[in-house]
Parts: sequence; structure tokens; C-alpha cells
Amino acid sequence: MAQEKRSYEDMAHENAAHETADTLGGFLRARRGQLSPRQAGLPAGERRRVPGLRREEVAQLAGISPEYYLRLEQGRNLNPSDQILAALAAALQLDEDAVAYLHRLAHPAPPARRPRSRSRTNQGDLQPLLDSWPQTPAYAQGPSGRVVAANRLAVLLCPFFAVGHNPLRAAFLEPEMRSLYPQWDDMTAKTVSGLRAMIDIDDADPELLETIGELTVASERFSTLWARREVRRRDTGLTRLNHPLVGELDLHYEKMLRPQARQLIVVYYADQDSTSAERLALLSSL
Repeated sequence: MAQEKRSYEDMAHENAAHETADTLGGFLRARRGQLSPRQAGLPAGERRRVPGLRREEVAQLAGISPEYYLRLEQGRNLNPSDQILAALAAALQLDEDAVAYLHRLAHPAPPARRPRSRSRTNQGDLQPLLDSWPQTPAYAQGPSGRVVAANRLAVLLCPFFAVGHNPLRAAFLEPEMRSLYPQWDDMTAKTVSGLRAMIDIDDADPELLETIGELTVASERFSTLWARREVRRRDTGLTRLNHPLVGELDLHYEKMLRPQARQLIVVYYADQDSTSAERLALLSSL
């Protein structure tokens, strides 16, 4: 058993290094593979081995030579101009978040020089703030993805929002999360595309990278979503939960980043005078 555990941990570590290190070429390959000729306004032509666009078709749409585009995918041209990136973004029909991600890959900024221990010194100061919101579920995550502060209602809403847990890991590996989120497929897709938009691979916390590596091995769903390289920020939205004690809840969420402390505060709330608000109040009274 010890040998199996070491083998699994080694595999997760290798995947953390491999799967998180996204490149411009890898991003371009993944995104052209998700865009059909019909979506791009091109004739489908003869039978294709894969549903996505060919390299030469992306080059045609972007107005660049196939040889130049091939060098981009192969990583042999590491300094494309903003004009080229804009043409590629238009060809691949990238939205605003994906365009920003494309530029980050093409022109990565040097890692921020900040002490790793800084976030730890700021973790405790959030607990009194979150406790002052007794009717509003709220928790905070550190750079590793682990919860560093949470109020009582957040833990009642979901036990994996408690301090010490990692909601990202729980979303894919804990069976209770499938029951809690009736729209689990949609929730997991948003989670991964949001992670892509927020994470800075070159300056990411080692534990977060290890979690990503573990999930690529242990969760087929995560591995598939991560390979798609879809990028979209999820600062606000609406989610549905099927709580075992109070039933269905339709809750808005807000995600607020504290850059200096490298923390993310997540807050849930219901529409005023709604059934979900009544059920959330009932949950807080239990």
C-alpha cells in the first residue's frame, strides 16, 4: 500500500508540473480543436479526423502564413506582435477573458516578488469580519486554495467550506458535492474556466499546483475540462444548491480578491423576500 501511495503521489506531482504549465502553442491547439469549420464560416469539406479547425485554416482566418502559425504552435516563435495576437483571437473567436489569457501566455510578466509567508500573517484578520455576517454565508481561500476563514452559515451551507478544506478538490472528488449541486456539470465547468482565468502559473502556490496535478489523475471530469483551456472569470453569478436540510436554494455569489494577502473572499446571498432567502434564514437558525 505504501508503494502504491508513493506511486500515486509521484504521478500527481508529475502531472502538476506538466498539466499546469500551459504554453501559447498548447492554448492555440486546444482552442482550434473546439472551433468547427461551420462556426468559423468555412466549408466542412471532406471527412475530417477531428472536428476542429486545421492549422492552415486558422492561419487563413488570421491572415498569416501556415508556416508562421506552425512555428507559433511548436513554440519556435515566442514573441508574436499584438497585431498577430489580435488576428488569432478573432480567428479563434476568443472572448475578452480568453484574449487576456492569450496575451499572458505570449508575453508573460516576471513573477511577482512577494514573500510566501505574507498571506499567512493576514489569514486570521478575516474571521471577525466573516463572523459579523451571520445571515450571509462567506468564506475566504488562501493562495493554496484551502479555506482560511469561514463563518458558521457557510459551513452549514456546505461542510467543505470549513477552514482547512479545499473547495476545488471537493468539487471533483467528494460525492456529496454532486448531490449538493444539481447542476454539477455546469458548476465544475465554471470552476475550471474561472481557475484558468485567475491562476498565475509562474507564481502559483505549490500546494495549488499539486492539487491540480492530483485532480488531473483522480478526476476524469477535471482532466477533460482542464485540457479544453477555456478561460472565463467568474466574479459574480447564480448557483443552485439542493441542501439536505432546507431544500433547493438559488443563491447569488460574489468573489472578491485581496491581492496583497493573496486571498479570495466568496459570499453567497439570496434575493430579498424570496423562498431561497426564507430557507437560508431557516438554515441559519438550525
